[in-house]
Amino acid sequence: MSFFIIFICIVMLILLISWAKINGFLAFLITAILAALLLGIPLEQVSGSIQQGIGDTLGSLVIIICLGVMLGKIVADSGAAQKITETLMKIFGTKHIQWALMVTGFIAGIPLFYNVGFVLMVPLIFSVVYQFKLPAVFIGLPMLAALSVTHGFLPPHPAPTALVGQFNANLGLTLLYGIMIAIPAIIIAGPLYAQTLKKIKANPLQTFQARKLEQHELPGVANSFLSSLLPVLLLILFTILSMSVSKDHPLYPMIAFFGDPAIVMLISLAIATYTLGLKMGKKMIDIMNTYADGVKDVAMILLIVAGAGALKQVFADSGVNDEIAGLLLGLSIHPLVLAWLISAIIRVCIGSATIAGLTTAGIVAPLVTQGNVDPNLMVLSIGAGSLMFSHVNDGGFWLFKEYFNVSIKDTLRSWSMMETIVAVVGLAGVMVLNMFI
Repeated sequence: MSFFIIFICIVMLILLISWAKINGFLAFLITAILAALLLGIPLEQVSGSIQQGIGDTLGSLVIIICLGVMLGKIVADSGAAQKITETLMKIFGTKHIQWALMVTGFIAGIPLFYNVGFVLMVPLIFSVVYQFKLPAVFIGLPMLAALSVTHGFLPPHPAPTALVGQFNANLGLTLLYGIMIAIPAIIIAGPLYAQTLKKIKANPLQTFQARKLEQHELPGVANSFLSSLLPVLLLILFTILSMSVSKDHPLYPMIAFFGDPAIVMLISLAIATYTLGLKMGKKMIDIMNTYADGVKDVAMILLIVAGAGALKQVFADSGVNDEIAGLLLGLSIHPLVLAWLISAIIRVCIGSATIAGLTTAGIVAPLVTQGNVDPNLMVLSIGAGSLMFSHVNDGGFWLFKEYFNVSIKDTLRSWSMMETIVAVVGLAGVMVLNMFI
């Protein structure tokens, strides 16, 4: 009976978002309240359960996500992303422009929030298309594949960061594993698959060509790369150090402190504030206003994450998690494949990768807490599934269609198939890693 109630609630969540067009945060709240009532949580405890879920979820996320958005904003506004692109174009040359844009998308996509990254990177794609008179979809898809993968797989993006917190995974290890899986996924879904798309006719709109900053306005090459990638470098460094030093070592507390994701993001933002802001002649008040604008872009995402936390807490407080665990453990499907499949189904139904990942996390959490699967790989499996087959109910689908000015048929053939390849290759990468971890 409990499983049937959960099924009804998930269907209701999907209908509220996709059919009734209700905001994701409100849809999660309504669903969480209904689930609490149907699962037998006493009326006087429903509100407390929801508040606890929201508080516990946001408490571990809000610092990392907000600081990550601020970092991405200054990377974009300072011209660091433009400098990275120009540098890689010189290294790879005209013959390998696709690879240059793909690497740019991967590097810039780590600190940049997805929507910001898309809007920033697409004009760079178009500038290359106009300059070298090349097919837009063929040239642009590899970069967009990189942006999509970093959004779905890698912290500090909202969904993977939230899943790390929910599963008590190691953010540094998740990032390291995620990069290992992301590289082949991007290559296959990007440059390789794009070879089949050369004949797609696209007429990128002139409106979307961004004004390029003058060379004297841009930060240096080393400054651009290091400021953008510093969080990744620090997380990997401290993860390696923490694995190399025993917990009773005198240096371990210091390593644990500076290796905490929130501290890493704060240090990285402080350095970028100087290297990409003050050092470039910007005033502190203007930099702070830039950060405030960036946080506005992610406010609704944070609320959606909070709503998912409320639903997860209702499942936990009602005791239904144990029933779910018993049912799922009885299936012959591998837990990582099962999580990927659930995430993929919700993604196709709802359209939001973030909501798909967070909803799945609440369903499969018992599998992780009972120690049946590596939590870092579970984060990545769900992340891969959450990118499955973007279509007409996904905002990213329409961004691609309108910016590249292509037909719905060609959008399905290019964008939707690229997302599908990323999801499938991501699962394959997770399963390969699972053989060795």
